[in-house]
Parts: sequence; structure tokens; C-alpha cells
Amino acid sequence: MTLIRFGVSIEKDLLKKFDSFIKDKAYTNRSEAFRDLIRQELIQKQWQGGQEVAGAITLIYDHHKRELVNKLMDIQHEFTDMIISSQHVHLDHNNCLEIIAVKGSPRQAQRLADSLKSVKGVKHGTLNMSTTGKGI
Repeated sequence: MTLIRFGVSIEKDLLKKFDSFIKDKAYTNRSEAFRDLIRQELIQKQWQGGQEVAGAITLIYDHHKRELVNKLMDIQHEFTDMIISSQHVHLDHNNCLEIIAVKGSPRQAQRLADSLKSVKGVKHGTLNMSTTGKGI
């Protein structure tokens, strides 16, 4: 990897806020923070452009809800071509955390996440967008 140095002009107040931001996020320098912000925008563009992506769907649900686990499994079986892995964690007596790693079309990943989140008994669900690493 070849690093290139370039200058950036930025208002003093904005730079002060940025420095506070990178301190809160534990970045060791401005360059790494800029690189991460650029990567995040490029990943967002991959998702919008329909390129193959990776991500994680997280669900919190009450496993005591009748037929909930079966419904979640049925939905996942409809998307076996994109589900890489899943992990089930018992948070406490009532609540479970499910983490589902996906790779494929952004539209399909969103469809899967929406299908899972909408099942009665799911308390919270998110789709965390990421990249396969290609083009970044």
C-alpha cells in the first residue's frame, strides 16, 4: 500500500470538533479517522449500488413467545444462499440474542432483516452494513 500525503483546508471550529470526535473514538491520529470516514462512505455506496456486500443482522427476542423461534428459523431457511453463519446467545432467562452473518445482495440482506424484525416477539433488530473487502 502506498500512502500519499495531501493537504486539507478546514474551518478552525470544525477541526476542533473533529479533534474532539477522534479523541472520543480513540483514534491515534487524524489520518486514520479520515480513512475510516472515507471507507464508511464507500461501503454505503456499495450497498446503494447493489454490489455484493457483507453484514450482520442482530435480533433480540423473547424465546418464550410461542412459535417465535420456529418462525425465525423458517425465514432463515428461505435465505440459506446468503446466510454465512448464525450465533445464538442466551442473555438471560427470557431474552436471546441472535447474530446472523450475511453475504450477498444488499436488497436481499435488507429483505431478510426486515422479515426477521417484523416477526411478533422480536424486541429489536438491526442490519449492520459492511463490505466483503473488495473495492475498499
